[in-house]
Amino acid sequence: MILADFQACTGIDNIAEAITLLELNNWDLVAAINGVINDCSATAEAAVAPPATSSSSSSPPSSSSAFCPVLPSRHIVERQPRMLNFRVEYRQRTVEVVVEEGSAVGEIKHILETELQVPISQMQLKGWKSGDVSDVTVLRSLHLPKNNSLYVLTPDIAPTASTSQNSVLQESLNQNFLLVISHREAQRDYNLNFPGSRTIQEVKRNVSDLTNIPVRHQQWEGWPAAASDDSMTLAASGISYPCHHLSVCRRSSPVNNTEVNMFEQCADVHMVSDSEGDDFEDASEFGVDESEMFGMGSSTGCRKAALMPENSENESDALLHFTAEFSTRYGECHPVFFIGTLEAASQEAFYGKARDRKLLAIYLHNDESVLSNVFCSQMMCADSIVAYLSQNFITWAWDVTKEANKARLLTICTRHFGSVVAQTIRTYKTDQFPLLLIVMGKRTSNEVLNVIQGNTTVDELMMRLMGAMEIFSAQQQEDIKDEDEREAREMVKREQDEAYQLSLEADRKKREAQEREQAEQLRLQQIQKEADDEKEAIRLSLEHALPPEPAEEGGEPISKLRIRTPSGEFLVRRFLGSTKLQVLFDFVASKGYPWDDFKLLTTFPRRNITQLDPASSLLEAKLFPQETLFLEAKE
Repeated sequence: MILADFQACTGIDNIAEAITLLELNNWDLVAAINGVINDCSATAEAAVAPPATSSSSSSPPSSSSAFCPVLPSRHIVERQPRMLNFRVEYRQRTVEVVVEEGSAVGEIKHILETELQVPISQMQLKGWKSGDVSDVTVLRSLHLPKNNSLYVLTPDIAPTASTSQNSVLQESLNQNFLLVISHREAQRDYNLNFPGSRTIQEVKRNVSDLTNIPVRHQQWEGWPAAASDDSMTLAASGISYPCHHLSVCRRSSPVNNTEVNMFEQCADVHMVSDSEGDDFEDASEFGVDESEMFGMGSSTGCRKAALMPENSENESDALLHFTAEFSTRYGECHPVFFIGTLEAASQEAFYGKARDRKLLAIYLHNDESVLSNVFCSQMMCADSIVAYLSQNFITWAWDVTKEANKARLLTICTRHFGSVVAQTIRTYKTDQFPLLLIVMGKRTSNEVLNVIQGNTTVDELMMRLMGAMEIFSAQQQEDIKDEDEREAREMVKREQDEAYQLSLEADRKKREAQEREQAEQLRLQQIQKEADDEKEAIRLSLEHALPPEPAEEGGEPISKLRIRTPSGEFLVRRFLGSTKLQVLFDFVASKGYPWDDFKLLTTFPRRNITQLDPASSLLEAKLFPQETLFLEAKE
């Protein structure tokens, strides 16, 4: 999604270039777009009339060659000429060439001469769909698509081993490697693209940002034996191209085991004094971060990673992380947290059949509160509470420890329950968390029945849950009664409709058959119209591309041709004797006789002109000074 938004905002069609720009900004969409805008503002004059440029595959993509983003109307510049992209292969090298449509073939060869160090006289440029072309041929006359592939042949130059080896190594440095990295603890795969010039150390740092595992604690599987130095580039490490599979997990250590034992021995929350904190100032010397030993703050002991990552874009992924971390902290016996958006949880709880509806319990966690550990371990994980919630509630959870996550929750609540609920959550202080909101669905709106704070007991929590359930049960019985009456009315109406539909079945089938026949006729007509329009567009383009008819008296030899059509009409036109046969073919095609369907023949001796080389002239084809030809449909 980030890549698609970035391309839509900047107009960069090259996927590899867009990924490189995003990686330079750590996939920060706004920062990447601002960087492209700044580069484009510095090269605005060049963007109006871009010269013919080339970029070898041995050079990494640069943001300076990126397309300028789509700017407001006051920034619109003059319309640029149509540019053609050519991917030219030569032995082990690939050169990207971008030229204007009005350029000649020779200009491409000049660019390749500079890039490949191959003289033009020894260079054969192959791969043209219309056959071999001359250096003076204008690209526009070839009617090429935007992206094209060509290759260079140099039969007079023998390849050298050193040149080939260096080219392969240089190409590997600029290839994009797809690393499929499996995070074993989270049971999640990451598909990451890196250029071959990226070092192993840089890859590990990026993975650290994704998995919250510091580089020094990462334990890897899948690196080749040659990848022993983290300063080594991916191209030189020996990994598979284009895709390589790796796995990573947190390395276990005696210090970490001690931390787990400390966590298991904690029966309640305790405060860490300033003197205790001093004893752990140098904990990093043992390979353990303070954040890993004390959690999100110093107010609680034996705290691991945050229950929910900050600024998570996907609510489902955030809740998967929340559930996994909750199980790690407090054990597997806990309520079943709904994995999905709050809207999906509301749909599951409120909008099914009346007999299947449930209450919605929204659990809001805050690691900064001293009540969180006790509430989770003694209330939320109590067998009676877990069983009651699982049977009668849809439980959805969110971690508001981080301000960004709290702001996102308030936005979600405002959208689904209105501003009153969001304002209610704002009024609760940190030490009043965690909160358990009991929400009941009604016909017109959703209602918050109760807000249970963290300073409660198991019995009080159960009583309040049962009180909410009584209110809900009374409402549910009314909904069931209304639903049964509605279904009875709908059944009567459905039986009447079925009887009526039986009487109309024959007419409907007849009408449908007529409609299908009409639709098929329209489809065939549309196909024929599209084919005719396409032929007409090709004919007009060929007609506009024809050179003007020379005068009868001029300095150059003139060839006058009379062409008899299958209908008996004659096409008469003058051509220069040096005109290529391709121009003659285009003239005939512009009159509605494409040379793919018709052949052009001489009267005597009978010759098939369409089998001759289109690059040869009328003089070479002996169609001078005048000749009568006739068109004949190909079999």
